[in-house]
Amino acid sequence: MGKFQEDAKKLLEDVGGKENIAAVSHCATRMRFVLNDANKADTAAIEKIPSVKGTFTNAGQFQVIIGNEVAQFYNDFSSISGLEGVSKEQGKAAAKQNLNPVQRAISVLAEIFTPLIPALVIGGLILGFRNVLEGIPFGFLDGQKIVEVSQFWSGVNSFLWLIGEAIFQFLPVGITWSITKKMGTTQILGIVLGITLVSPQLLNAYAVATTAAADIPFWDFGFAHVNMIGYQAQVIPAMLAGFLLAYLEIFFRKVIPQAVSMIFVPLFALVPTVLAAHLVLGPVGWAIGSWISDVVNAGLTSSLNWLFGALFGFLYAPLVITGLHHMTNAIDLQLIADFQATNLWPMIALSNIAQGSAVLAVIFMHRGNKEEEQVSIPAMISCYLGVTEPAMFGINLKYVYPFVAGMIGSACAGLFSTLLDVKAISIGVGGLPGILSIVPQYYLVFFGAMMIAVVIPFILTYIFRVKGIFNKLDPVDEATGRLFVEEN
Repeated sequence: MGKFQEDAKKLLEDVGGKENIAAVSHCATRMRFVLNDANKADTAAIEKIPSVKGTFTNAGQFQVIIGNEVAQFYNDFSSISGLEGVSKEQGKAAAKQNLNPVQRAISVLAEIFTPLIPALVIGGLILGFRNVLEGIPFGFLDGQKIVEVSQFWSGVNSFLWLIGEAIFQFLPVGITWSITKKMGTTQILGIVLGITLVSPQLLNAYAVATTAAADIPFWDFGFAHVNMIGYQAQVIPAMLAGFLLAYLEIFFRKVIPQAVSMIFVPLFALVPTVLAAHLVLGPVGWAIGSWISDVVNAGLTSSLNWLFGALFGFLYAPLVITGLHHMTNAIDLQLIADFQATNLWPMIALSNIAQGSAVLAVIFMHRGNKEEEQVSIPAMISCYLGVTEPAMFGINLKYVYPFVAGMIGSACAGLFSTLLDVKAISIGVGGLPGILSIVPQYYLVFFGAMMIAVVIPFILTYIFRVKGIFNKLDPVDEATGRLFVEEN
């Protein structure tokens, strides 16, 4: 008998039975269900199952947090239910039946950028480390920078740019590859398309502004000239080109005989896409991206920037719940491409810290609840390292008041950060390590914002709990002033 047989049997019953499951799969820590009728799932009962550490619904999937033993749990669930699982990608496809058009668009955006996150994170760490090496004059070095006094560290700084450049300036390659992967088309064609957007033959995107119009190279077709401009670090041009390539390939697969498809499908999909990318999609995408970044940057640098910062800080955690936060990746990258820094990403790191601090307060108040600590302590650590979902879905949304306290703390930290114009040079690791991605001159200010994101949510969580605001769970014994905590 499997270790999780009883829990799996209870879960099957509480999700509405076998007939209510359209698809089931699992990831690293969660069971993922596509339910025919989500209302039949008894969330309260499910969360009482000993193996379950929390539940939430995202992108049309009802997800049950199990932890690192999810694979074993899944095997026991399959044997109990008799259901054959599907791959995570098939599960996502099935889940789309539960999404509206806006949710589907956001889901697509998330699926494009999620595979790129590991590279973006390591790239952010590298640029942050290079900030320390080449951007900070140290008093103990008589006001000089590390690269100015050490040939070794100067060499390290130069070497690390090889990786940083590959990640950020050649980002369109990753985007076009990810789109072809998501659309199920030929991935090498996506890579080739991305390379044609950043080829050394082209004028670098960063040099366009300082190059006279007469000096911009071009392809001469006799009847027309097409500018040879690169799209280094540009997000929207790469996305437009990637989707055009994918849809052209899908179309020509249907109309070209299979006997010659290997020759003509790539030819008719790739060549017109590259031409369209440089003739239409690139310039249009660049204009759209610049407009978006200009609007966001205007909001962050206007006289009302404090309001923008407070609202973004307050709303970012709810955006994570809906999945809309994936849009910020594209906006951040566009801001970096246009302004060499982003004011938006620091507030994202601060929101992560604020939600983690709310969990820390819950841990403090519920100390002695060993069962909950199995969820809350790892969730807090994860939150402080930039991954908020376990904390929000496992603890903060369960009680509500910690979630609201985290939102308010994030709003205060975002207001402070925006007022003092804190900028990040790149996307990096969220949470506490986020300071490494901050422009060096703002390190001290950002540290102050981090303290706000730690202290205010912690205090508010305690106050909300004691006063019974937003939540009535675990009431306070008025005679002793202590919280009732279930002993386990």
